[in-house]
Amino acid sequence: MTKSIGKYILTGLIVVFVLIFLFKIYIIVDPGEKAVIFNKATGNLRVTPNEGFYFLVPLIEEPTVYDMKARTYTMSIAQLEGEIKGDDSLQALTADGQTVLLDISVRYHPDPENLDKLHRRIGVDFVNKVIRPQVRSTVRMIVAEYPVLDVYSGKRTLIQSEMETKLRASFARNYIALEEALLRNVQFSREFQQAIENKQIAQQEAQRMKYVLERQELEKKRKIIEAEGEAESLRLKGRALAENPALIQYEYVKMLAPNIQAIVADQNAIFNFSDFLKGQKK
Repeated sequence: MTKSIGKYILTGLIVVFVLIFLFKIYIIVDPGEKAVIFNKATGNLRVTPNEGFYFLVPLIEEPTVYDMKARTYTMSIAQLEGEIKGDDSLQALTADGQTVLLDISVRYHPDPENLDKLHRRIGVDFVNKVIRPQVRSTVRMIVAEYPVLDVYSGKRTLIQSEMETKLRASFARNYIALEEALLRNVQFSREFQQAIENKQIAQQEAQRMKYVLERQELEKKRKIIEAEGEAESLRLKGRALAENPALIQYEYVKMLAPNIQAIVADQNAIFNFSDFLKGQKK
């Protein structure tokens, strides 16, 4: 009798182990995960409340594990960044018709309160069904409202804030929680970059020409002032000579050696410089 009971117990244990490992009648939910368990018989879904070990009804219940931790999805022009390797930047048109290339990152996680709805409506491939298309569509619509220079610098913070607000609402409608949206980089098209460089070169040349013209104008004013001074000096000298013709002799003598006191103009005339100066002082 005891042997028979032992055989039954052993057989039962073997059956249990076969069911466990062959039909997978259990699931282990790791920290940061939740499982949605689908009942094929009733069509109902139940979500595991916490991590741990859970039994399943063989052939009836089917589990799907979701990673509930925050993840980042990136679209970048850099070859080794983002989920899709190579240039995966988001191309958009600005309000003034310029093409810009945007690097975008969004941090998100499935909404734990609506995980059953996410599973029923979208499934595990929600990144390709929701995250990527919603980001591309929303960002393009926002960028289309701003001119290119605002997107590049002037209102970049405002654009990022608007982008985050609209994406948060869009994700929530699809049972995904958005933590953060980042506008990481903005690049112009090659044609527009060349246009900007040409404009900067033209501005620098204009500044240089302005400086040259200002210097020429200052030099012109200096020469006018100098000429006016010389003219005034000549006018005053002419007036002095008209009043005293002997001054021309004085100006001539000033050009001679300082110690000369008299000049012989010819054999019959001597000009005494000392007498002339005394006469001028009187």
